[in-house]
Amino acid sequence: MSDEISGAGIPDNWQRLWAPHRLDYLRGENRPLAGNDASCPFCEIPAKSDEVGLIVHRGTSAYVVMNLYPYNPGHLLVCAFRHVADFTDLTKAERDEISALTAHAMLTVRKVSAPAGFNLGMNQGAISGAGVAAHIHQHLVPRWSGDANFMPIIGQTRVLPQLLQLTRHEIAAAW
Repeated sequence: MSDEISGAGIPDNWQRLWAPHRLDYLRGENRPLAGNDASCPFCEIPAKSDEVGLIVHRGTSAYVVMNLYPYNPGHLLVCAFRHVADFTDLTKAERDEISALTAHAMLTVRKVSAPAGFNLGMNQGAISGAGVAAHIHQHLVPRWSGDANFMPIIGQTRVLPQLLQLTRHEIAAAW
């Protein structure tokens, strides 16, 4: 098909932002899904250095890590060290530490980037949207007025203004 017919490469006044890293995730990269051989990333991350694993803080039974595929800058995950899928299978100590780390993470992110609010949540099971359903983790997503513009809705693209390593460094330093 020629450029004249397809429109490829012809200026049309639309700006495009490409997020090719998302496609790898959607296809199963770093996710233990049926049909791929990925192991549990939340079990592997603690064996890495904090910088390489994007770990912000290590607790006794849980740790805080940058989301490798963030919805917003500063999107953190609070993960149990133990490989357990369901909130009801956590020990009281694990539940308490995940809660305490989530609260501390909120205070820290407020110091670093002053979000107007947060989305907090755990997706229980693949049907609920959990990308890694076999290992419990809590999402902490900072929110700002106007951060959910047309890009994620129409363009299915998130615009992130800061590299993960820099965000991790700032949050870890403020911890």
